[in-house]
Amino acid sequence: MTKSWKATLRLPCSSFPARPDPKLQQQYLRQCTDNLYQWQTAHLPRHDAFVLHDGPPYANGPLHIGHAINKILKDMILRFQIQNGRRVAYRPSWDCHGLPIEMKAVGEVPAKGLSPVKIRESARKLASKTITEQMKAFQSFGILGEWENKWTTMDREFEIRQLRVFQKMVRHGLIYRKHKPVYWSTSSRTALAEAELEYRDAHLSHAAFVRFPIVSHCGSVPGLAGFNRRLYAAIWTTTPWTLPANKAIAVHHNMLYSVLRIDDYGLIVASSRVEALRDHLPPFEVAVESIPGTDLTGLQYRNKLRGRDAHAQPVVHADFVSADSGTGLVHMAPGHGQEDYEACSGLGIEAFAPINDEGYFTKEAYPDQPELLTSAPSILQGGGQAVLDLVGDDVLGTRNIRHKHPYDWRTKQPVVVRATAQWFADVGSIKEAALKALGRVHFVPRSGRVRLESFIEGRSEWCISRQRSWGVPIPALYDAEGNAVMTDESIQHIISVMRERTSDAWFSDDAHDAAWIPPWLKGSYRRGRDTMDVWFDSGSSWTEVNRQVDVYLEGSDQHRGWFQSSLLTYVADQKADGKADDEVVAPFKTLITHGFTLDAQGKKMSKSLGNTVGIDEVMDGRLLPLKKKGKGGQGAQLDALGPDALRLWAASSDFTTDTLIGSSIPQPIHNALIKYRTILKMVVGSLHQSSREAALTKLDQIAILQLCETMEEVGEAFDSYEFHRAVSLINKWVATDLSAFYLEALKDRLYCDDGGGALEPIFIGFLRMLAPITPVLVEEAWSHRPSWMAEDSSLQNPARQLFDAPVVDASRLTVAQDKLWGEVPGLMAVHEAVKAGLEEAREAKVLGSSLQCSVTVATDDGELAATLGNYLDELDAMYVVSHVELNEPIRERPNWCFTKHFEWPEPFLMGGVGAKGTVHVLPPKQQKCSRCWRYAAKEEEGLCCRCQRVVGAAA
Repeated sequence: MTKSWKATLRLPCSSFPARPDPKLQQQYLRQCTDNLYQWQTAHLPRHDAFVLHDGPPYANGPLHIGHAINKILKDMILRFQIQNGRRVAYRPSWDCHGLPIEMKAVGEVPAKGLSPVKIRESARKLASKTITEQMKAFQSFGILGEWENKWTTMDREFEIRQLRVFQKMVRHGLIYRKHKPVYWSTSSRTALAEAELEYRDAHLSHAAFVRFPIVSHCGSVPGLAGFNRRLYAAIWTTTPWTLPANKAIAVHHNMLYSVLRIDDYGLIVASSRVEALRDHLPPFEVAVESIPGTDLTGLQYRNKLRGRDAHAQPVVHADFVSADSGTGLVHMAPGHGQEDYEACSGLGIEAFAPINDEGYFTKEAYPDQPELLTSAPSILQGGGQAVLDLVGDDVLGTRNIRHKHPYDWRTKQPVVVRATAQWFADVGSIKEAALKALGRVHFVPRSGRVRLESFIEGRSEWCISRQRSWGVPIPALYDAEGNAVMTDESIQHIISVMRERTSDAWFSDDAHDAAWIPPWLKGSYRRGRDTMDVWFDSGSSWTEVNRQVDVYLEGSDQHRGWFQSSLLTYVADQKADGKADDEVVAPFKTLITHGFTLDAQGKKMSKSLGNTVGIDEVMDGRLLPLKKKGKGGQGAQLDALGPDALRLWAASSDFTTDTLIGSSIPQPIHNALIKYRTILKMVVGSLHQSSREAALTKLDQIAILQLCETMEEVGEAFDSYEFHRAVSLINKWVATDLSAFYLEALKDRLYCDDGGGALEPIFIGFLRMLAPITPVLVEEAWSHRPSWMAEDSSLQNPARQLFDAPVVDASRLTVAQDKLWGEVPGLMAVHEAVKAGLEEAREAKVLGSSLQCSVTVATDDGELAATLGNYLDELDAMYVVSHVELNEPIRERPNWCFTKHFEWPEPFLMGGVGAKGTVHVLPPKQQKCSRCWRYAAKEEEGLCCRCQRVVGAAA
């Protein structure tokens, strides 16, 4: 009977579990977040701190998967900076004002009947509750930061600093009030900025061709002198509800126009549009071929919707008129269109918009019989048809069309353009300085530069006033006639009162409270009720740091939102201080943008589509197949890997594009995490004693070289924010260099010999690479390190070590690294040939374990033979076979032999020519050792010489 030698083996032994213990998760989370942040604050230098300024998430509901990827990306950046020896500063934040919170707080859209005071009270309560819930969720992801020192846009001091920024812009002449068209949400009852819009390509409009009677005497117009019938100008509009606001008709000087004869009247249209209009107008003949547009300007027409007593209105020139669509004559409503407004304002034609906040017509829309339109549906619900009914016979035709149209991104309802009195920030005068500042910013990805610059270039002003209650009040006072007063001095006075009473008092104090009115203002004044655009709130958040920071990181939608508003307010503040354009800087040195999170098919996630993925589903394993058996023979269970599963998924994704998540996505992430745990369990269990004084074999030094090369590449990937590349490099190293090569080669030595090896450097290096990505796993593995490591007070947690610090004392390396680097690829080429031969032997069913063979390597290349000879005493371990010979004759007629060829890889050719060789996989020459199972024993059921020595020494 064969004796059992199991008791003499040094098998791995560790308390490190195969799966994380949920009971200990909070402990590990606390150690890798709060404890780490406190440690780095206390031990890393204050100067040159790395600051990542948080783009505040909106405090209006539960977190979604996009929030997770955003915060995890930020966290990985911070953790790597700590490993670079830089102290980090990260204060979590929340954006708390604005319409979505206001609407949710009052429970209806829009809210009516509630006082501003009640609305603000409810909104503040909702935001505070949401912050608490979101903060708890963020912390569960393993996010480090100053959670007890968070900031919100509704903090009193934040609001005061925001008003200081606003005050400086007023002082510099960058804020003004104007009655002009703005985007208006009838569903939200407020003005909107471009950043608050989303565009839909299939908006349905009821378009109409309408005629207006020309009332001028046309005898002075050469082309019209002989036309003696009634004459009309034809226009086309997709917004018939704007016809009551029509103030002019525009033609183009350089276009030609024709007169179409329809029954007993003539119709003016662009000559180039005649044939296209045959499908849309009543039958006609061309009565006048061509009239220059210059001859038509100055004609007068009448808009009967303006009433019997209204003056005739002009035909004017406008540069934007084209013959691409419609009739070539443009209906001008300067109260409902930006281009119309700009063209008309230069001619002294005022904007007119006879609709109210909810989108219903006012009595001015049809002065002759106001009730016919004031009782009509809203302009988006049938008001346009009501107008056409009044126009009557002057409607030449209608049709439904689908086209691109802006929508309120919060209510998902169409917006309109409406002239109202609003407050604006002058972007045009600081635009060049802002663009120059962006020229010195590093963008990740680089395409972000073009996107942000295009948004800045396309803006001339920023509508910053909102007709809502929940926000920072615009500090304007109004006299009895409605004239606004807002100066540097008046704002300073209001800030002093607000600092004492809070912004809520602006709305709650008595309307006649004189404390708000500067003493030098005489007469009666009232406080305004407009609040600031929430983008001005978050855009002023740089005041929390008040210097250029290292990184801003948010989603790609923030190019038109927070990135832009932060840049504009920061630049405006510097310009107000008198800085030249070339001296102005952006609030960020690096601007990082991530894509959106979509379902597995690349579709936007939506509750209505049922394709949303919850954050908890990733962390608790619900997206994975159930484990077949639980502990103690229980039924199927979830395989939960906690926050590290979520974090590894986020790190594995190329965040510069849209990221996918679905039931099939987490499985490779789960497999990788299990692989990490399995290897760490083996490594920790094999670190029985320190091997720091032991000699490193060539195999050990190869493993250390592969580790250091991988760490260098991973560090470069982290440094360039390519986290997905870092994960890919780690996984490749784990699968190829560590698991399939070194650990396989090391097992015999670990279990059956003196241990030793490079396991401690590998353990440390592996944890350093994982620290930014899976910090909970790192903390857990570190807590299970062997006692001799725990007793070494000089050995810090790898998450606190310098990433590029040496993992091994250079004096222990006996082979020059450049020499090793040049030879390892060749050794791997031989290894591949050996594996191929082993595989053929298995297929032939002459071989089970790779130890059941010997290998002979043959080559005619002397330099190659010498190189292999340097490693000959370790090749059997390296290739996990029982014996390796070099250029030895093969005994006659072996029972079996499998031959494979190899070539030294081209970049490492010896002397510039290809070095080739042959591998022969042969039956073993000796007997199986009963202890290590290598075929190296002289006698059957005996021990090999090595095992005899080890067992004898232990006796």
